[in-house]
Amino acid sequence: MRLVIAECQVDYVGRLKAHLPLARRLLLVKADGSVSIHADDRAYKPLMWMSPPCWTVEEAGTWTVTNKAGEQLVISMDDVLSDSSHTLGVDPGLVKDGVEAHLQVLLAEHVQTLGAGFTLVRREYPTAIGPVDLLCRDPAGASVAVEIKRRGDIDGVEQLTRYLELLNRDPLLAPVTGVFAAQQIKPQARTLATDRGIRCVTVDYEALRGAETTEMRLF
Repeated sequence: MRLVIAECQVDYVGRLKAHLPLARRLLLVKADGSVSIHADDRAYKPLMWMSPPCWTVEEAGTWTVTNKAGEQLVISMDDVLSDSSHTLGVDPGLVKDGVEAHLQVLLAEHVQTLGAGFTLVRREYPTAIGPVDLLCRDPAGASVAVEIKRRGDIDGVEQLTRYLELLNRDPLLAPVTGVFAAQQIKPQARTLATDRGIRCVTVDYEALRGAETTEMRLF
């Protein structure tokens, strides 16, 4: 991971246009190529970002980050105060709490809650960047990746987006669509998911618990 603190201005060029005037900010570049720009007053939320797959071209005083859709972040550096890189290694991933893990089990047992005619392929389908909660097939036999959260926010949508980008490179699975399932889904997350072609499903945990199977299971 590369951390750069710089006086910079940023312009987004794509479906919309946005501008960040000159100020001191943190630029975060991850191993997957993603770039995000942070201020000191927004908790973990970036001011602007470019999700992978994307590519950065560094020239004197300017970074140009471009994604596969041709959208760009143009970062103009006035002064670089710090530039450091760190190897974090392989992350073990998020350990789900009891309710979220149980919700995954229940949805695997009652997968048609996510869509009429859905069938389960596998829970915790492995990928190079972590397991997809559920991999399913719709009535037409097409692959569907399902990300499950207690509370659905933008980070969950971004996580599912990364899974979909990776799974769609597999000719045996593609095309793969996405379902974002949660007990509560924030309006901003729903808007982002819809914009990316991801369907949102609000799940009633208590109703699923009432329908829980009594059959013995290995996983």
